[in-house]
Amino acid sequence: MADNINNTGGGGGNTGLAFIVGAVVVVLAVIAYFVFVRGGGAPEAQKIDVNVDVPEVTAPAVPGTGG
Repeated sequence: MADNINNTGGGGGNTGLAFIVGAVVVVLAVIAYFVFVRGGGAPEAQKIDVNVDVPEVTAPAVPGTGG
């Protein structure tokens, strides 16, 4: 005797998942618009001049060695 298996309940449950993925794609598109189009691109480079020269410091004389 052959078993008659009828699976007719699957396939429709992905509609909600497709809606969520579509919403995420739209949100990412809006974020990309604000970042790339309205942001004006990369900020202008600024010239920064930092002076790292420090004065030379000498150690104090050690007591008891200057005879």
